[in-house]
Amino acid sequence: MKKIIFLNFMIFLSIISFGQLPEPGFKFDKSTAIVITDPQNDFLSEKGVAWGAVGESVKENGTVENLRKLFELAAQNSILVFVSPHYYYQHDHQWKFEGVLEKLMHNIGMFDRKGPLTTEGFEGSGADWLQPYKKYISGSNVIVTSPHKVYGPQSNDLALQLRKRGIDKVVIAGMSGNLCVESHLRELLEEGFEVAVVSDATASAKLPSLNGAQAALTNYTLLASKVFKTSEFLNEVKGGK
Repeated sequence: MKKIIFLNFMIFLSIISFGQLPEPGFKFDKSTAIVITDPQNDFLSEKGVAWGAVGESVKENGTVENLRKLFELAAQNSILVFVSPHYYYQHDHQWKFEGVLEKLMHNIGMFDRKGPLTTEGFEGSGADWLQPYKKYISGSNVIVTSPHKVYGPQSNDLALQLRKRGIDKVVIAGMSGNLCVESHLRELLEEGFEVAVVSDATASAKLPSLNGAQAALTNYTLLASKVFKTSEFLNEVKGGK
């Protein structure tokens, strides 16, 4: 038995080494929605508190414009878009333990809002939508879910909102790639959704000691049914209409 397991493992490594991974593919249809995580100032504005970490990747990918293209595509073709935002309220700052980046986000006031029942101070804040996206997010085809609190959608109502709309296929984009995008990808896969990612409509932290963008792309490739470029996904949608 151990010999069989070892041989299977070696075959798996050989397949990966020679780039012979299977290609499941992903076809856009009426049961497909777009999920966009954290299209917010703190990530995507040069004035945002995370820009120093993610700015290089955002610029390399053309993330701001590629996300705008996805919003525009969805508006023009009546495609449902589910925006999964990241907000922190005062009671979230009273947590008794945190991971490394949770602690960092709380320390720098990332995604902070006055409270869940007020928009006081929201306009133009780090938690607000990037300006070019606002006209799209206010559209009738866009659903804004409750906020996720760490990285994945386990703490918000994204899966419920998708199910209630009869969606079983999703295309994910947004910020940041190796954290919220990847965490949403993993959870939705576990929930039984067919999932693709638009890789250049995401971006990740790039620092001297780490490269979140490369980590994200590696895991998108190993997990998703398809990894699109924005132009490829636009063509897929136009071809499927």
